[in-house]
Amino acid sequence: MNQAIPFLSVVIPCLNERDRLPLLLADLHQGRGDLELVIADGGSIDGSPAIARLSGAQVITVEPAGRGRQLAKGARHASGSWLLFLHADSRLPKTWAERIRSVLLSPQAAASAWYFDLQIHPGTPMRQLLAKAVALRSRWLQRPYGDQGLLLHQTLYERSGGFAEVPLMEDLDLVERLSRIAMLRPLHIPLITDGRRWERCGVLQRCLQNFRLKRRWKQGVSLETLARDYYTS
Repeated sequence: MNQAIPFLSVVIPCLNERDRLPLLLADLHQGRGDLELVIADGGSIDGSPAIARLSGAQVITVEPAGRGRQLAKGARHASGSWLLFLHADSRLPKTWAERIRSVLLSPQAAASAWYFDLQIHPGTPMRQLLAKAVALRSRWLQRPYGDQGLLLHQTLYERSGGFAEVPLMEDLDLVERLSRIAMLRPLHIPLITDGRRWERCGVLQRCLQNFRLKRRWKQGVSLETLARDYYTS
């Protein structure tokens, strides 16, 4: 008989994701075990909160919207001993629960943070190349980003300081702090993310934009300024 997943809280920031959120919630409900769903909604007007509640999720409202703020508040409301952070436009493979179960039941699981392999849908040769580059960056530089998910024990999350309530770079900010106190390890299963972010300007232009944002952040430009530039470009 399969063992149940230890008490796991899934925290999902959401803003007007009624077309994608139900698919992720359906994926999560395929897993067995003691599962808590926390949707941190940034003021959706498309019915996303109602959809989440129908699935049995706890919905908290975080306004004004901001992914760092939503993730931080969602984590504070989570009661599981393990936390899984996912973006609302993600999809999980059918084997996600079995893989996470095997990781969480291992003796050294709580000493590390865990991430999925990036997979972009629909796939193109450039997106597949990007996914391979992301895998190398995540492994060698210890820098997985938010669209790869993040699984870690509540104790490790608290030791790291958790998500900062910042308007941008909340994922990079957290993994930089995590990498100083723990290893970030791959789960070796994909997390499928929606390709809409790469449709407008393409993979190369998007990567260049992200590189410039990170460089300006390291040079001391405020995250408020970077967020304004990012969301208006």
